[in-house]
Amino acid sequence: MIGRGVALRDRPRNIIALGCVSLFMGISSMMILSLLPAFLVKELGASAVWVGTIEGIAESTASVTKVFSGAISDRLGRRKPLVVVGYALSALIKLVFPLAHSVSAILIARTVDRIGKGMRDAPRDAFLADITSRGLRGSGFGLRQALFSFGAVLGPLIAIGLMMLTGDNFRAVYWAATIPGFLALAVLVWRVEEVPARRAPSPAAPGLNLRALRLLPRMFWQIVAFSLLISLARFSPAFLLLKAAAVGIDPGMAPLVLVLVNSVYSTTSYPLGVLADRLGRRILAVFGTLTLFAAESVLALSDTPGGTALGAALWGLQLGVMQGLFGAIIADHVPDELRGTAFGMFDLATGMVVLVASILAGAFWAAGGAPYTYGFGGLLSLIAVVALAIKVRQRPARRD
Repeated sequence: MIGRGVALRDRPRNIIALGCVSLFMGISSMMILSLLPAFLVKELGASAVWVGTIEGIAESTASVTKVFSGAISDRLGRRKPLVVVGYALSALIKLVFPLAHSVSAILIARTVDRIGKGMRDAPRDAFLADITSRGLRGSGFGLRQALFSFGAVLGPLIAIGLMMLTGDNFRAVYWAATIPGFLALAVLVWRVEEVPARRAPSPAAPGLNLRALRLLPRMFWQIVAFSLLISLARFSPAFLLLKAAAVGIDPGMAPLVLVLVNSVYSTTSYPLGVLADRLGRRILAVFGTLTLFAAESVLALSDTPGGTALGAALWGLQLGVMQGLFGAIIADHVPDELRGTAFGMFDLATGMVVLVASILAGAFWAAGGAPYTYGFGGLLSLIAVVALAIKVRQRPARRD
């Protein structure tokens, strides 16, 4: 049991600081991403297939980078330097978006931005695991996710307000989005402190090689396998924006869909993380997978703004359940000298599937719109529900 240990005042200062970094970068990124599908289609003449392809390439590039940055942080015994470089790269490349006049420029900017994300995410998650005890990891990861997703709520709201003030001037909004990105970098540099115990290089860390992969426990690979199925069923948030446009929501107001997603995400991540610490990870995994199936079903079948809003809310809920949960399970089962490698491998595997999922989603959308895209996702999430139910039945849930 956790008891009073989950109070915010008991969270290490570094977790709060990392959460604030994620908050500011979430605002910056979502100011751009919430308008990006409309910008690509209306300003640059891109198709839905291009929207999915850009997101898939960008996210898979991030995942490839993560596996190397995680392993390097294990070898160095230090997490912060790579995290700083990653956030700095993402902050700087955001200057390209307001200057872009072609789809290829957006593709390059999104890819470089995701390289920055790839450089920072695995070391940051390993760092977060380093400074939290086993019984508090669900709440620790949940808190960071909650602050990030709160930034993802504020970002689209700010974008909508600025679009109204500037007469739908995409580029003016994109210039404004660079400000919180640099604020995130400033908080990271001056407020997040390296863990002293991790300053010396770790001789136990074998680096990125076959021996390191063999040292990762079986439970880790089981989590990877399950996450691959989940990742194939989930697509870029860009398709939620396309869904909003398909049911008649004005493009200028479409970011409200992401506001709803991230409002639910931000308000549920921390309490669901606490619940995962108390009840066990498997129970929450079952609930999250069922919620994903419900979200996909609603988005596939509904053709009204209200139905889309319900699907978006369920989408946010499944994110609140699943995103921090995977990180907590990996931190529970992987030795600390291999955590960077483990988080990097996890992100690499899921990112490769995201590339396939995003391209498939774009193709399904071109063929039949939301029913085809989310129907495909719903089928895969149902398979994941069945697979997880069989696993839970074979091995009764425990507080892991």
